[in-house]
Amino acid sequence: MKRVIYLFIIAFAFNITNVKAQEKDPTIEAIVKEANENSQLENIGHELMDVVGPRLVGTPQMLNAHNWAIEKYKSWGIDARKEKWGEWRGWERGITHIDMIEPRVQSLSGMQLAWNPSTGSKGITAEVIVLPKNIKDSISFQKWLPSVKGKLVLISMKQPTGRPDYNWEEFATEESFQKMKDERDAQTKAWRENISKTGYNTRSIIPVLEEAGAAGIIASNWSRGFGVNKIFSARTKKIPTVDLELEDYGMLYRLAESGHTPKLKIIAESKELGRVPTFNTIAEIKGSEKPDEYIILSAHFDSWDGGTGATDNGTGTMVMMEAMRLIKKYYPNPKRTIIAGHWGSEEQGLNGSRAFVEDHPEVVEGLQALFNQDNGTGRVVRISGGGFLNSYDYLSRWLYAVPNNITKHIETTFPGSPAGGGSDYASFLAKGAPAFSLSSLNWSYWNYTWHTNRDTYDKIVFDDVRNNAILTAILAYMASEDAEKTSREKIVLPINPRTGKQRTWPTPRSPNRDGGRN
Repeated sequence: MKRVIYLFIIAFAFNITNVKAQEKDPTIEAIVKEANENSQLENIGHELMDVVGPRLVGTPQMLNAHNWAIEKYKSWGIDARKEKWGEWRGWERGITHIDMIEPRVQSLSGMQLAWNPSTGSKGITAEVIVLPKNIKDSISFQKWLPSVKGKLVLISMKQPTGRPDYNWEEFATEESFQKMKDERDAQTKAWRENISKTGYNTRSIIPVLEEAGAAGIIASNWSRGFGVNKIFSARTKKIPTVDLELEDYGMLYRLAESGHTPKLKIIAESKELGRVPTFNTIAEIKGSEKPDEYIILSAHFDSWDGGTGATDNGTGTMVMMEAMRLIKKYYPNPKRTIIAGHWGSEEQGLNGSRAFVEDHPEVVEGLQALFNQDNGTGRVVRISGGGFLNSYDYLSRWLYAVPNNITKHIETTFPGSPAGGGSDYASFLAKGAPAFSLSSLNWSYWNYTWHTNRDTYDKIVFDDVRNNAILTAILAYMASEDAEKTSREKIVLPINPRTGKQRTWPTPRSPNRDGGRN
């Protein structure tokens, strides 16, 4: 009897295993196997970040990136094209040398800010000064202003520490840590009040200094991490603006404050290239049954150029390219058309994706789903329903097909709420189209890599990016195969507690198609 029961259990277990094996989707299995055993992510990342480099809108490097992506897609048998959406100020970064020549010689770590005019190969040499400490009012500031003529002006606050807070928290006494924070808060408040007494703010004071005859502007936009600064664009039209890393900036500030009169030589070469066309790169695998319905894999292609744009948004770009490669190889005839949208000028206001939405109403109308990735190198940990009432029904169906070792890290929120901005999926959401953000673990993104001089290839976590490519490819496959068209029914948005009024769905905004003017 025991033997009969034992054999029955074995047979039952075998049948269950058989049923489960039959339930496995060979396309999904092939995608997972290929992604894990023959990933192209490292090569894509190397070519994009190391060879092409940063992708500032209006630069030759941005155009090189579009052309590279098209050739890469073609090598995988995928049709791809550039779509012009506007024009921008053409500019190309050159060599930057920042050297202290008095009171001693030292090369400093920093860089020219974007779209800044060239100093020429001879550069400029000038004394460094700081803003006055105790500005009485705008009249006294105007009296001081002529003293900037021919000088390099330090316009950022001298930070009291170059150690990030987590380092203080680990090693300092509780009393010392609190003392540092209190003193820093007081210093920051005093700095802001001092600037406001000039009659300007930290941005509007820069062209005033230029107009007064300053030889150049020196800033330090510290990002609260070791050796890391935010790098954006210049606000001067004729004189150099450079950003120095905190350590060198603080040294200059102390030297100037103590009367040791530092002097710098700055060579910041760049080229003005006139008005240049700007593009999106669009890759497409045509649908075999419902070609007028679409899945879009979305990531912005442009970056700031302090680093090489590795995690903002090189990793999102890599995910979408690898997902398209996997789909083409193991799902070459999708039911619906699958598009990869590599958008230009996200950093200046979602311009590329907003232009695509305006230029392709038929795609927006036929959109089954859009998946966007744009916040660092980490594994996806959050997916929201975006404010669509029935998003649970289809997103949960699609996610069910994704391996558990990926989905176990993902927290879902249904129905969620619509995003008003932040990344390119918002351009589609504003038109009521089902667009979803694949939000990832940040890996110190906000301090260390977001818009910084440290956003480089070595910060990529390839295991996490590989998981994201698998996730994206399977979601695209499931969305394409789904027998139903996704519902666009929206939730009733809640009351805004600040205004007492009901929140409204985001409204579409037009792109800036003629940007970067000096």
